[in-house]
Amino acid sequence: MRKTLKAILLLLVVYFFNLSSSFAQDSSRLRISLLTCSPGEELYSIFGHSAVRIIDSNSVTDYIYNFGTFDFDQDGFYLKFMRGKLLYFVSAERTDDFINAYAYEKRGITEQVLNLSATEKKKMQQALNENLKEENRFYKYDFFLDNCTTRLRDLISNNKTTTPILPAVMPQQTTYRQAIHRYLEKGDQRWSELGIDILLGARTDKIMSASEQQFLPDNLMYTIDSCKNIAMVKEKSVLYSPLNETEKVALFSPLNCFLILLIFIFGIGFIKHPLAQKFINAFDILFFIATGLIGVLLILMWVATDHSMTKNNLNLFWALPTNLWVAFQLNNNRRWILSYLRVVVVISSLLLVFWRFLPQEFNTSLIPIVILILWRCSNRVKNSQTPFNAQ
Repeated sequence: MRKTLKAILLLLVVYFFNLSSSFAQDSSRLRISLLTCSPGEELYSIFGHSAVRIIDSNSVTDYIYNFGTFDFDQDGFYLKFMRGKLLYFVSAERTDDFINAYAYEKRGITEQVLNLSATEKKKMQQALNENLKEENRFYKYDFFLDNCTTRLRDLISNNKTTTPILPAVMPQQTTYRQAIHRYLEKGDQRWSELGIDILLGARTDKIMSASEQQFLPDNLMYTIDSCKNIAMVKEKSVLYSPLNETEKVALFSPLNCFLILLIFIFGIGFIKHPLAQKFINAFDILFFIATGLIGVLLILMWVATDHSMTKNNLNLFWALPTNLWVAFQLNNNRRWILSYLRVVVVISSLLLVFWRFLPQEFNTSLIPIVILILWRCSNRVKNSQTPFNAQ
């Protein structure tokens, strides 16, 4: 009996010691968690979102801190966005409002309560409140290198006493472009994927390190779960889960549309009727204008913006800016025009041959476009002895 009483007493002592220790360790009365929101249907939301939630029992508050806020009404919004100079800022809102907004968009929210000491929680709260100040809240957003998710990763890592070792969560050799393709294809954003692939240069095909993978919200969530040296997650739950919806599949993908265009123009080109030849003539001019305008845009995105991933863009091999000026000279069978077209034929041919070997991944949908460029230029050179409108 005496031994039993001693054992019970010992258990009670251990229990109360652990209880008091727990209170001592968490005197902050804060609960901090990472929220990961699932992708939405619109392009701006296709990659998901991250935010931090802080429940403060001292002040009886429950707020979401969001580094992904921007102001549509700021002067020159669209120009700043295009030039990579748009300022994002951190904001705080009630958790109920945040959850309701994402529930309205039918986007899921996963919560990871972070395993932090009282000191670490206070430091993180202070850092967030410091960021909320007017002089600190703005930053120049970079989708790949400095966004709403990487800011939270740095916030967590910088305020942990022991720096967490966050592992890679994507297959080895994964590039930035391949990572975003997964989301665009899953969301059936084929046209957006084409536009993004045209605008993003060779830097996007760099193989990501473990830390570079964390620019995507899902990746940060998984890597926090899988931290190598310390337990980062105290508990994990789903705050909101939308009902499963049937996936939408677009019938008119860029590849299908461009193949139809190639076949149609190829067929019209063999019709000798004057109306058909006038149509081809007009198409060639418009085609050169379009590729030239794209080329000018790519040059501007390269040299006149702060976007880190629009540099060194090899799409300029098919979207030649000079096409914009040459388009208005196409009906002149001058020697320099024919020489220019021959150069375009060579460039297009080499591009198709080395399509898979260049240091930049091209969108497959562009193959019919490059073939069309090659065929129309070679056809013009071939028929250069006769007036073009009579080809």
